[in-house]
Amino acid sequence: MNTDLTLEVCWQELTEKLDLAGLSYGHGAIDAQSEALWIIATALGFPPEDAAEALDTTITPELLTQINAWALERITTRKPLAYILGEAWLMGIPFYCDERSIVPRSFIAELIVDGHLEPWLPPSAKVLDLCTGNGSLAILMALSCPDVEVSGSDISMQALSLAAKNIDRHNLSEQIEIHQGDLFESLPSPNEENLFDLIICNPPYVNATSMATLPPEYHAEPEISLAGGIDGMDIVRKIIANAKDYLKPEGALVLEIGNEAKNFSDAFPEIPVTWLEVSAGDDQVLLIQAEDL
Repeated sequence: MNTDLTLEVCWQELTEKLDLAGLSYGHGAIDAQSEALWIIATALGFPPEDAAEALDTTITPELLTQINAWALERITTRKPLAYILGEAWLMGIPFYCDERSIVPRSFIAELIVDGHLEPWLPPSAKVLDLCTGNGSLAILMALSCPDVEVSGSDISMQALSLAAKNIDRHNLSEQIEIHQGDLFESLPSPNEENLFDLIICNPPYVNATSMATLPPEYHAEPEISLAGGIDGMDIVRKIIANAKDYLKPEGALVLEIGNEAKNFSDAFPEIPVTWLEVSAGDDQVLLIQAEDL
């Protein structure tokens, strides 16, 4: 790279460098261009979406050294960029991010922020984020709906330690409660007072064949957060078997199942579902009414 350049030129050159490295994307950036901008924005102290509006900004030699160091680490380690930078962005909100949890990227985030889940959120609703990981969906729900009580559950104590850090970052410790344990086992026994209006979950759902062929970036993440067994439905079966006990009669379960729509339909042919459209299409996230579980 040149040693005296603008953000625009730096962005172009870094994009070419990442492109040539044959990296895989999908952890907060969709391609080399968006990941290059993310690196530069972080060096400048900008949110990634703001950097594209500052193309004339001068990149100093000191900044360029840092940018090149992060790029080299990304290329040589094949770790997700969020792990290298220690931060991920989801729907414009920053989250601390490291190897204790997968990089937040659930399409459920779109539904939360866009208000598509509000029909299932009466005043003072109770929401459960199963498999909460670093807490990003629980936090987005709390930020989007300040009157909602949010609970987050995860089997990984390490992930929950990261979630707690993110909850503190966004000053939401009064609104979000976290529980450690295997799915619903972490929660108090259900009764009329503690049932949920909505359960959201981005569970491990990658089938065994797909797990074996994932790029290195995905294998850098905790396997327990991705692997869903032979057909990807092992954890989903447990969720569906127990969710009704924790939902109000008019409640609903929202599940992200990624590219496993066929495996889901094969596993649960008797359950009527509503597919919720997100940016990746209309077969990634589904909703099941409590009465149909």
